[in-house]
Amino acid sequence: MKIINLEVFYIKPRWMLVKISTDEGIVGWGEPTLEGRATVVGEAIRVFKEYLLGEDPMNIEHLYNVMYRRGFYRGGAVICSAISGIEQALWDIKGKFLGVPVWQLLGGKCRDKIRMYAHLLPNIDHPQKDQIDQWVARRKEQGFKSVKMGMFVPVRHIDSMKMVKDYIRTFSYVREVAGDDLDIAIDFHGRISPAMAPVLCRELEPFHPMFIEEPVLPENVDALVKVADKTTIPIAAGERIFTTFGFRELIEKQAINIVQPDLCHCGGILQTFKIAAMAANYYINVAPHNPLGPVALAASLQIDTCIENFTAQEHPTLPDKLDLGVGLFKEPFEINDGYIDVPTRPGLGFEIDEHLLQNHIYDGNWRNPTVCSQDDNSLGEW
Repeated sequence: MKIINLEVFYIKPRWMLVKISTDEGIVGWGEPTLEGRATVVGEAIRVFKEYLLGEDPMNIEHLYNVMYRRGFYRGGAVICSAISGIEQALWDIKGKFLGVPVWQLLGGKCRDKIRMYAHLLPNIDHPQKDQIDQWVARRKEQGFKSVKMGMFVPVRHIDSMKMVKDYIRTFSYVREVAGDDLDIAIDFHGRISPAMAPVLCRELEPFHPMFIEEPVLPENVDALVKVADKTTIPIAAGERIFTTFGFRELIEKQAINIVQPDLCHCGGILQTFKIAAMAANYYINVAPHNPLGPVALAASLQIDTCIENFTAQEHPTLPDKLDLGVGLFKEPFEINDGYIDVPTRPGLGFEIDEHLLQNHIYDGNWRNPTVCSQDDNSLGEW
């Protein structure tokens, strides 16, 4: 079997897909979405296409290394995202050729269903009580047992206790409305300084967040270690780190309790599998990052199924359910009582309806940002 073509599709609201075709008629799909850099990743895929045409798609590890190591400069968000989408598509082809889901090729399943967590609130700077009531009730009605909300209050490098108390007041109300049976994570988005992050963590401890994500920026692991050492709240990070090389220091220094590789950025499925194995040696769990589309979710579910140290799977929870494949997949994923059943279809577990795909193709007017609904809770434009 040989690769005969690679195609890139830019998808509304802010995703992209890569399709790999083979001479035996089997096609594979991956999602190389890099938020804000889609066309740049598309150009990287065009360059990789020159390497890949005529190659055997079954040799995934070899082709990964050809893409990663062939150039003098390695890594980075753009290159690793392009590789990640291509690598996902190669696994999709391999699973379809062998007639099994990808998780079966990675050692079999560790669970029968995948715990999901939803985004709780849209990006509102100062959510009001009625908004919190509405969104908590909605997520509970949808059956979710765990959710994540952002750190919305702007924070100066050294800020006042008023700022701290304002945020704690908001989170304490979320906890009051949600009750103790709903796990609530908080995403700081790396926007808090090493000076203020421990203060916020200290004040949040009585309300038992599930974890705090990226309390500080990810470039300096030692700064993250200092924050982690000052709190009992589990710390999560990893969405902006690439390959096993990038995760080594984060894991070895035990800066985190939960590692969050993004299968669309970190190198793909096998890199994530290796990262999970590295983390397991330090009793660190894995919660793959995914605020993206349905193919990213499909790839993540394969990893969630076969690793033993899995926590929960992020899901952006769009109102139209396009992120579950509704309106794109012939058989979309379904969340029931906060879980998705382990996928059993071959490959990544879905089949794209290419007639429906045409409804989602971006028109190419890159100067205009994609407008997202309040319910979207997405990160915005291309």
